[in-house]
Amino acid sequence: MTEARQQLLSLQLQLQTRLEKVRTDLKRLTSADSQEQAQQRENDEVLQELEKHLSDELDLVAFALAREAAGQYWHCSACGDDIAKERLNAVPYTIHCQRCAL
Repeated sequence: MTEARQQLLSLQLQLQTRLEKVRTDLKRLTSADSQEQAQQRENDEVLQELEKHLSDELDLVAFALAREAAGQYWHCSACGDDIAKERLNAVPYTIHCQRCAL
């Protein structure tokens, strides 16, 4: 297994774990206290946004894994040049080299 694939799988597992925790928090019972319910609604909005962000990031990681399996991971999808290892370490699911990302 390549180092890139290991990094992506590790990130995928971390994101899945975080997403499961957020979804668990969203399922909890609401309080009967109206002041607590107002706070709960605010918390739920934050959790819903976090859930969407994590889900979107998981989709990006899945796409990066597919690109890695197809041998395209290291190549910019716009220009075909190599994507710098430092860039992939910083943003493992990027599909663009630094030049094309600008």
